[in-house]
Amino acid sequence: MITATKTRGGTGALVTIAARNITRNKRRTVMCVVAAGIAVFFTIVMQAMLGGMMKGIEDVVQVFDTGHVSIASAEFEADKEYMPVQYPVAGGKSGAELEAEVRAMPGVKAVFPRITTFATLQDSTVKHAQLWGIDAAAETALNHFNLTERSDGITEGRYPAENSNECAIGAEMAKKAGLRIGDTIPLKTVSAQFSDKMWEPVITGIFKFDYLKFDEDAIIVDYERLSRLLVMGGSVQQLFIFTEKSEQSKAVAAKLQTMLGRGDVVRDWRDNYFVAMMQQSQIIYYLVELVFLIVASFLIINTVVMIIHERIKEIGMMGSLGMTRREIVQVFFFEALFLSVLGALCGVALGAAVTLAGSFFPLDFAAITGGGMKEFPVSNVLYLQFSPAILGGGFLFGVGITAVCTLVPSLKSAFVEPVEALRR
Repeated sequence: MITATKTRGGTGALVTIAARNITRNKRRTVMCVVAAGIAVFFTIVMQAMLGGMMKGIEDVVQVFDTGHVSIASAEFEADKEYMPVQYPVAGGKSGAELEAEVRAMPGVKAVFPRITTFATLQDSTVKHAQLWGIDAAAETALNHFNLTERSDGITEGRYPAENSNECAIGAEMAKKAGLRIGDTIPLKTVSAQFSDKMWEPVITGIFKFDYLKFDEDAIIVDYERLSRLLVMGGSVQQLFIFTEKSEQSKAVAAKLQTMLGRGDVVRDWRDNYFVAMMQQSQIIYYLVELVFLIVASFLIINTVVMIIHERIKEIGMMGSLGMTRREIVQVFFFEALFLSVLGALCGVALGAAVTLAGSFFPLDFAAITGGGMKEFPVSNVLYLQFSPAILGGGFLFGVGITAVCTLVPSLKSAFVEPVEALRR
């Protein structure tokens, strides 16, 4: 005996009917595809912006503030806001020996000593600055200082040479103070012996990192020259370690803490205040995204409900011709599924194009906000995060939410009596 379902063609016939319905009313099809596509597109862009913002903060923190792991004495950490130079790492142990020991540890890629201290400028409209003693050649070979252009950040001239009486200043400082390459900067700083040190380095370079904290305040000088000027005796104020992979930083930090003991503070880059704050605040961003997803879902639901309401007579005719309620629901479900796939693909394609472009051509925060963000550790620009995972998630959202949202109005429509439906 052949069942009624098989006589009508079964699921394959219902799929065929649903596919044909898509082409019957192009306006209706376009409306549903656009609703799903818009929801998917904005979901992808929002996730790409959040991912790009988090990545931007992590990059700035790792390059400028902590490395992957940083080491400083407990006394330095207690008075960090004053940037003291009289509290060396490892109780004043030779910096060269300490660097060699750390560099020999598994997973360590590079080790850089740094000095950060304050200076008072003489005869300048800019009265205070931050001296940043680094090995510019070694550090720029490993990291991009300008995260926008992915370069060493120098716009004019060069970084100071090793053991030289030279410096490089930020573009914003040069603009405010009216300085240029070849000028000297008379300044005063305090040594590890608490004595005033007068210095007049020659400007050999102007940099722009698109990070206002450095572009306005930093004077970059050679590490060895500054170490001698501050009478540090070969000791190290801060040591910055870069691991082969950022994920290895916690393990390396734990080993370093065991090696150094309690007299020094070893920090993983994730311990940075702003990174921790952003990670803890992610729940807020997820809630905002959830609200957006709910709004997008209602957009899809309203579109589907409107479509079903327009076709109520068609539903009555389907019932009068012998289709069961289950078959009616399946027809609408398959139709919505096809439309959601089309809409999701359009949304993913547009989202992929926008996020891919945004990963190469960033948003300019300075232009949007009218100024840079000096205290927040993020570049003045934002790259969107282009990610296949985000695109895949957006596609699944579009298909899944449309299919689920279709079930309720479809079930409701299936229980309308054929005679009543044909009267409307």
